[in-house]
Amino acid sequence: MKIKQSSSTIVFKVVIYVLLAIMAVVCVFPFIIIVSGSFTDNYTILTEGYGILPRNFTISAYKTIFKAPQDILQAYKMNFYYTIVGTGIGLFIITMTAYVISRPEFKYRNNISFMIYFTSIFGGGMIPWYLMYTSVLGLKGSTFAIWFPALMSPFLVILMRTFIKESVPDAIAESAKIDGAGHVTIFLKIVMPVLGPGLATIGLFLAIGYWNDWYRSSMFSTSSKTWELQFYLYDLLNTTQALKQMAQNTSVSTADLPSESIKLAMAVVATGPVLLFYPFVQKYFVSGITVGAVKG
Repeated sequence: MKIKQSSSTIVFKVVIYVLLAIMAVVCVFPFIIIVSGSFTDNYTILTEGYGILPRNFTISAYKTIFKAPQDILQAYKMNFYYTIVGTGIGLFIITMTAYVISRPEFKYRNNISFMIYFTSIFGGGMIPWYLMYTSVLGLKGSTFAIWFPALMSPFLVILMRTFIKESVPDAIAESAKIDGAGHVTIFLKIVMPVLGPGLATIGLFLAIGYWNDWYRSSMFSTSSKTWELQFYLYDLLNTTQALKQMAQNTSVSTADLPSESIKLAMAVVATGPVLLFYPFVQKYFVSGITVGAVKG
């Protein structure tokens, strides 16, 4: 039997749906502008601005980006490599660390938690960080120097510890220990099966961080073959800007150089895979609402 809703409930739902629709449009609208601008003639953007639909349709910006397809495919390959390797190893290390400092029987959990938290507030700075990886560890020019520094994050460790504490009450772990289970068994058979939302959340943070990074390539890469996608696009944009400046200095027309549209096309190229991947992870964020539902 269908329960009749009160008028106040109906009004409340209508207001909420309208607000959600407006917020969705506000979130999607900028990306529509980006996609439209990437297919708009550069001169039109300079003279008429941006629009929802492409005007004077052209793919010149994408032709510029994919002028050397082997280079951008190499950048994509390295980006996938850094993202997959870094996210996989980072998830393993963060989860193991979070499990250890979440166990009440671990004597030094508070001391280690403080040291992890302390690094999120105070750091040595960029120069010591750079010298450690180049002069001390000798990793300059290595792909290891690009994915290794981002494996651990104090925020993600603390977040994963919270997931574990809320998902697996101490009473359940203690019961398993009484039955003879060790920490490996507890971790693999009790903790891991309920960490789906937590792993998806931490994994998405790590993956987006790796995918969007360009800074470590600028610091440690000595060859374009190890560049991340973002740094490759950044270098391409700088090259386009330099050509535009040279053309202006020699009184040559720069209207055909897609300086503005190429920025928008780069955003589409860089964010495309993330937009395709995100819907498959979104469901885990919804199920993450139930984390902590088991009461001790």
